[in-house]
Amino acid sequence: MELSFTKCHGSGNDFCLIDSRDLDLDDASWGRIARTLCDRAGPVGADGILLLTPGDGASDFGMRVVNADGSEPETCLNGLRCVARAGFEALGIDAARVRLKTSGAEVAREVELAPGVYTVRETVGPVATDPAAVGIRVAPPVIEAAVPGLPSDRAFTALAMPNPHLIAFVEKVDVAELVALGQWCEAGPELLVDRANVSFVEVRGSDPGSSPGLALFVQTFERGVGLTNACGTAMAGSVHAAGLTGRLPFGEWLTVFNPGGRVRARAEGPAGGDRVTIAGNATFEWEGVVEVDPATGVAGAVRVVRRRGDEVAAWEGAVRN
Repeated sequence: MELSFTKCHGSGNDFCLIDSRDLDLDDASWGRIARTLCDRAGPVGADGILLLTPGDGASDFGMRVVNADGSEPETCLNGLRCVARAGFEALGIDAARVRLKTSGAEVAREVELAPGVYTVRETVGPVATDPAAVGIRVAPPVIEAAVPGLPSDRAFTALAMPNPHLIAFVEKVDVAELVALGQWCEAGPELLVDRANVSFVEVRGSDPGSSPGLALFVQTFERGVGLTNACGTAMAGSVHAAGLTGRLPFGEWLTVFNPGGRVRARAEGPAGGDRVTIAGNATFEWEGVVEVDPATGVAGAVRVVRRRGDEVAAWEGAVRN
């Protein structure tokens, strides 16, 4: 079958976005397609595929995410912004309720993060801290605490966004340490019900765009993906964890940096229903067509039908500044 897709990214977290509202493929087929299109040595290369799905009585449209390994996470906030943009353009709207795998989100067009950067605001929650919701087999609470059975003596905060996250605040991110711990979690240890995303977070000072003059830098080993340029739910979870641990105030806009760029984020805390809002880019880089066999995942050559060089340049300018 011939698939049309848009290569896109949110904060450097890149995807193949497919309008699947009129497509009837089973989960196994989408898993095979994801593994093929996301293969960095293959025709495209991405962290995952995004599917724009039909709405229902409670939502304007839906979103599915399939990771590079063929697994399907609960949600993906960098991907949600891209799907929101596609939904807005398909339906002629600029705000929506979106159905996710196990939850929902509110999305809306937002003032540009930087000139020429298409920006979407997304709100999710409530964030859960119950280890059972996170899928970690330890007694509660896990807030700034060592985790018995984890091969690290760092203090972690465990959150469900609703996908599972282990977040540790560090003086400086050690990528090798992060990868080693992420790979241990990826192997499916008994401690974890369904693996976990692992993030190391630095609190950085004097960001003039943030209310308290502080910012976060987040780097994540993402479940089903590996070390990634950005993970939206990890950034949201890190802002919430910074509030829970008293590092930064709830209810304030912060800048959150990552290897792929930056977003603006605000965690409301208990007084605001433990909801988190992110405002970030939804950049469409190019559009393509590929012939792919859903039964095998085998794909032919990719044909690029449109390039969006102005958007690519706008984002590169935003990252440089």
